[in-house]
Amino acid sequence: MNNKRFMTGSAQVKEEVLQKMAMPLVGQGSENACELQEKIVYKLKRIFNTEESILLSSFSGSGLMEGAVRSCTRKRAAIFSVGNFGNRWYEIAKANNIPVDLYELEWGGAINAEFVDEILSTGKYDLMAITHNETSTGIVNPIEEMESIINKYPEIVWCVDAVSSFGGTKIEVDKLGIDICITSTEKALALPAGMSMCSFSKKAIERAHKITNRGYYLDLLNIYEHAIRNKCQYPFTPAISYMYGLDYQLDNIMKEGLENRYKRHEEMSNVVKNWAEKNFEIFGDKNHLSKTITVIKNTSNINVEELNKKLKERGFAISNGYGKLKEKTFGIGHMGDATVQEVQELLANIEDIIGS
Repeated sequence: MNNKRFMTGSAQVKEEVLQKMAMPLVGQGSENACELQEKIVYKLKRIFNTEESILLSSFSGSGLMEGAVRSCTRKRAAIFSVGNFGNRWYEIAKANNIPVDLYELEWGGAINAEFVDEILSTGKYDLMAITHNETSTGIVNPIEEMESIINKYPEIVWCVDAVSSFGGTKIEVDKLGIDICITSTEKALALPAGMSMCSFSKKAIERAHKITNRGYYLDLLNIYEHAIRNKCQYPFTPAISYMYGLDYQLDNIMKEGLENRYKRHEEMSNVVKNWAEKNFEIFGDKNHLSKTITVIKNTSNINVEELNKKLKERGFAISNGYGKLKEKTFGIGHMGDATVQEVQELLANIEDIIGS
C-alpha cells in the first residue's frame, strides 16, 4: 500500500484509484469504452463550467498546450508569463515555428488585465495564452479580471493552462470566454500523470479549420472530429486504464461536492501560508497567491535537498523549488485528496527536522 504523501507540484494518489486503473480492458472502439468516455466528459463539463466540447488525450498537459498554439494560431501568439510554466507556452510556440511574442513579468508577480489590454490593442495577435496557476512561483493570475478585456477582441483565441488549479479552484470557462482551458490528471484531480483534458470552444474549432499545418498527433481539430462527430472514436489509442481511474475519481469529487472541495483546498492553503509567514516568508505577490501550492522563500538558508531526503524517510515529499528558484525557495503542494490534518503533519515534521 502507498503511504507516501507527496506534497510537491503533484498530488498523492489513493490506492483505490490505482486499483480502478487495473480493471480489465475493453476494446477502444467498443460500446463500453464510448460509454466510459461520455461519463467522463459529462462530469468534466461540470468542473470546467462549460457547455463547449471536451477533448480527452493520452499525453500530458504540455501536449495539449502544443496542440492549442499550433492548431489555433493563424497570425501571431501573445504569451503572458509569470514563471517557468508560462514560459513553456513560448518555448512550445518557438519550437513549432509559430510567430510569437513573450510578455514575461518578474517571477512573483501577476499579470493584470490592463497589461493584457495594452498588448492586445496592437492588433498583432489572434491567440493569447496564459497560465492560471503558476506552480513555480505559487502565483495565480487573475483571469476573472480579463473577461471584459478579452471580449473587446473577438479575433483572439484565449488559451489557459489550468493544470495545477483545476479541481482545486473554481474556473468558469464559459462565463470568462476561455476558448481552450487545459488541465491534466496529476494535480488537484489526484490521479497519476499521463492524461490531459481541455475544453474546445466553437471559436477555437472555427479557427482550427483555417490553419493548414496543425501537425498530426497534437491536432486538436482532428481529435475533436473523431471524438465528437464519430461518437468517441479517437484518432489514436485512448488510455482506457487512465479513464477508469478518472471516471472513478470524478465520482469521488462529485460526492465531496465541488464547493466543499474548493473550501478544503482554501483551508489547507491558509494553514500552510500562516505557517510560512511565521517561520519563513511567502514568495511573491500576497494579493495573488495560489490555493493549491505555496512557494516559500528559504529565508533561513536551510538545505532543502537534505530536508526533503529526511522528509521522504518519514513518508513525505515537498518541492525543492523550480527553475531559477531552486533551493532559493521550496514549494508545498496542498491539493487533490490531501487533508488539513495531513498538511499539519507535514509542517510538524518539517519543524522537527530543521529544529533538530
